[in-house]
Amino acid sequence: MDADDPDYRARTLTGCVPPLFVARLLGLGHEREVEFQAGPGEWFCALEWARLLGCRGRREQPLEVLAPYVATNWWQAARAQAELREGWGLAEEAIGPCGPYVEAGDRLALDFLARLPARHGRGDEAFMLLRAGIRDWFLAESLVDVAEAAGTDEAAAALLAARVEAAAPAGGDLRMEPFNAVGLLAAIRERQGRIEEAIALLHTRETTSVNGRDQLADLLAGHGRITELRAYAASEFHGHAVRRLAEVLEERGDAEGAVAACRAFGATPDGTWHVAVPLSELLVRDGRGAEAIEVLRALVERTGAEDWIVDALCALYADQGRSREGPEFLAAVEARSGDKEGWDFFRTRLPLMAGCGLLDEAIERVRTHPEGGTWYAARALSGVLADAGRTEEAATVLEQHPAFDGSLRAERLVDLGRVGDAIRVLQEVRTKTGPTCRGRLLLHRTAVLTARVGV
Repeated sequence: MDADDPDYRARTLTGCVPPLFVARLLGLGHEREVEFQAGPGEWFCALEWARLLGCRGRREQPLEVLAPYVATNWWQAARAQAELREGWGLAEEAIGPCGPYVEAGDRLALDFLARLPARHGRGDEAFMLLRAGIRDWFLAESLVDVAEAAGTDEAAAALLAARVEAAAPAGGDLRMEPFNAVGLLAAIRERQGRIEEAIALLHTRETTSVNGRDQLADLLAGHGRITELRAYAASEFHGHAVRRLAEVLEERGDAEGAVAACRAFGATPDGTWHVAVPLSELLVRDGRGAEAIEVLRALVERTGAEDWIVDALCALYADQGRSREGPEFLAAVEARSGDKEGWDFFRTRLPLMAGCGLLDEAIERVRTHPEGGTWYAARALSGVLADAGRTEEAATVLEQHPAFDGSLRAERLVDLGRVGDAIRVLQEVRTKTGPTCRGRLLLHRTAVLTARVGV
């Protein structure tokens, strides 16, 4: 990978000032620093600075800020310029420059170019642009979205139905292109009011959940079909349906019913893995923190010291004002597991000890721990120190491992008011890999100026 590539840096957030950091700088009043960094080639600084200028009614300046990035033929920069123009009511001027990217086969550009006219009453045009990409799951989602605005739901449904029917057996399963055709077709049927068809379609899926959400559970919940949702929740393995059921019951004021549904699912084989944390969160919202702690304690005792569960339990102990009980429970679990020196388990005690007023003891125990000199131990200790307001020490701890946790070191430095040092830390990846995008952008600017004066 080329760490000098602005697209690579933007996707991986390496060797650059990332967007959350830019927002923090602006929030702390460091606008001039963001403006300065926008010049030498920091994309996210340039993007936010251009947006700020645009919000202030300046139109030429933001385009000039983005121009060097656009000149590298990078789609994200061209899109940013198009979004600015659209925001100014210049939709036609925004559309034109996107064409070459679409012709080059950039699916992100095609998605943008289709959605833009759809937002301005030209849904038919958008639909025609996208229909040829029906086999691509990403473009198929776009097609379904613009079909609603264009009034072409039935045409989109026909395209998707054809793809479902064309699904071919592959290794015992059906290979469907796009893979999300059933879900998209069901979405169209739902907004057409054909709920029974949508439900029947969703019952045929092989993949039921995406990003922790289950489309069938959401559909049943949205239409108040709680009896069917209960039945589906009892059979859906991942627990996403029962979590949706609990959400609906809680929204209706039936917190006890939501708790009962989660407990019932948790009693099934492997069910507790999927609902223990959401159940504990539900109990906390219902003012039953002690029960929430018992839910997570039972899971740790039953399944072992999985990091994410132990972390959730420790956070709960702290939030409930029971920090002193946490280390005692963890010590008992640690004794049963036989892992008396492992760092992963040890680190969970640090915030609890700090919460009990034992921060200095926690620091000393880290320093004497067999893994206390590692970069990951430094990260954990830095967090505890920062939470305690000892920011200088938190930064010093991280500086002992300069090859790791650059973004966290930068945060600590900003807390100390050392903004320039923070940005240099974030840019270290670039400086270690040779010429930077900053250099290329400066060369481009030089070429443009030379052309303007006729040299």
